[in-house]
Amino acid sequence: MRVIQMTASMVLVGAVMMSGCRVESDKKGGDDNVKIATPFGGMQVKTNDAAVLEGMGLPGYPGAELVKKDKDHGSADVNMSFGSFHLRVKAASYRTPDSPDKVEAFYRKALGRYGDVIKCSDDRPVGEPVRTQEGLTCNDDNKHVAIDDDMSRKLELKAGSRQHQHIVAINPEGTGTKLGLVALDLPGHSSGNGESMQ
Repeated sequence: MRVIQMTASMVLVGAVMMSGCRVESDKKGGDDNVKIATPFGGMQVKTNDAAVLEGMGLPGYPGAELVKKDKDHGSADVNMSFGSFHLRVKAASYRTPDSPDKVEAFYRKALGRYGDVIKCSDDRPVGEPVRTQEGLTCNDDNKHVAIDDDMSRKLELKAGSRQHQHIVAINPEGTGTKLGLVALDLPGHSSGNGESMQ
């Protein structure tokens, strides 16, 4: 989530320096929402934990506790649009006393709605398939999005395409598991099959 915050900060600074910039900040019920509009495009950041998870297209793990890092928030929905450049990241971190194997089985099934599911360790495939039907691989460079600062990302499940990805990072933590959920819409050409991020 640190990279999301850094990206948001850089865009905020750049946008404020531009003429014709409008910044709106909305705090409702503990949620911090910021909207920046410029003549060239804009950015919106939402931190409503329930809304982020609902719009992510992945279920929360049953009984898992949201890991809150930024004030009282454990999730973020960052949407940037400048001309033809569009980037959207929805991310949340959780911990559960359940084992990594149990978490993996749950999310392998949940990710199946997006097609093939690949399993990755240190950016390398584990087992089959090694790429999704839409062309997503373990070594696709999404390093500009950190799922969680504390996670070594030893295991990831991925589904989707290079532009529209759903990722679940699973890391053992004591006898339980820390997990990160990400829905990622990257800039680039559409695959032409009408796919979109949930």
